[in-house]
Amino acid sequence: MKKQAEKTVQRLSPYFVEGAFEVGTDEAGRGPLAGPVVAAAVILPFYRDGKEIGEVKGNPLFEHPHLTDSKRLTEKQREELRPLIMQHSLAYGIARVEADEIDRINILNASIFAMHKAIAEAERMLAGRHQNESLVESIISDGNKFHSYTSVLTGMIIPHKTIVKGDAKYMSIAAASILAKTERDHIMDSLSEIYPQYGWKKNKAYPTKDHRDAIAKYGPTPYHRMSFRLLPDPTLF
Repeated sequence: MKKQAEKTVQRLSPYFVEGAFEVGTDEAGRGPLAGPVVAAAVILPFYRDGKEIGEVKGNPLFEHPHLTDSKRLTEKQREELRPLIMQHSLAYGIARVEADEIDRINILNASIFAMHKAIAEAERMLAGRHQNESLVESIISDGNKFHSYTSVLTGMIIPHKTIVKGDAKYMSIAAASILAKTERDHIMDSLSEIYPQYGWKKNKAYPTKDHRDAIAKYGPTPYHRMSFRLLPDPTLF
């Protein structure tokens, strides 16, 4: 009888800076032709001077076999992790930037703006939940582009570090990627109820053939990013 091969799970690092209130942030939806770009920010529990800040021992997030880059997970796995992240993190934030703003400031700036908004929400939640503790001290962001972030609570610039493929290296960024991805999927599922002809429930507004065929047939919606190349031949509408 053959032994079933064990699946190796890559363990992610919980922190870039240990013993600090550290925010991990990521976005979802840079590539689609329609809908918002969504970002999330997550602060995980940690130890400081031997003291447990939040739920470290027995925290299901730290041992969960599927806490990794959201793109490596199935929809079911992401949805399973979403409430765990919300319940067992110290704080989190989710934010979105709409298509018209993406067209105005470009997708890179919109993605970073969404991350800033998500970090601000996480800051506020942290302050509400842990009023006697320190404020956010460090930011780690997926990718290689980020703008300096000024705390909405202190007015001070919080140090940040960009990490290429950080969602596959650090738990807080991975958790943020899952919250951002699931949130955006929920948004596109809702919009698909209004505009079923574009297939957003399935393609999530990415530039698939069926999506572009629908744009050619029905034209763009108010949720399409007009600064993007919606069709190979933009003169078709």
